[in-house]
Amino acid sequence: MKPEQRRSTVKLETAQAILAATLGAARDAGYNPLAVAVLDERGAIRSLASENGTSTKRAEIAIGKANAAIAMGLGTRAIATRPPHFLAAVTHAVGGMFVPVPGGVLVRDAAGAIVGAVGVSGETSDNDEKAAIRGIQAAGLGADGG
Repeated sequence: MKPEQRRSTVKLETAQAILAATLGAARDAGYNPLAVAVLDERGAIRSLASENGTSTKRAEIAIGKANAAIAMGLGTRAIATRPPHFLAAVTHAVGGMFVPVPGGVLVRDAAGAIVGAVGVSGETSDNDEKAAIRGIQAAGLGADGG
């Protein structure tokens, strides 16, 4: 496949902009320190940061939220409504990096295609999701929390 035929994806510069805007939105809202992971549509990490003061595994939780959204093609708010036995089975099937609570938000391009996902951890799940949505929208992309 020629480079110009590849699917749209979250580029490094865009991922860094989303990350910075997500953290900025969290600071403006007075949220606790956050970890933010931005993945491309394949689930590869494009940008990752943990603010000073986050607990030691917040980055892994943020990656797990973003990974869950990519794995299911749904924002984690929608995934969280699934039966517990289904969520346990999917978590096992994907190797454990699957955190099915709000805070994993799909990134969509102008055509509505999934180009990545953002996972946020450190606040309440609802606030994690709000920060991710604000960061994605600030980068001019669509946010789908489920």
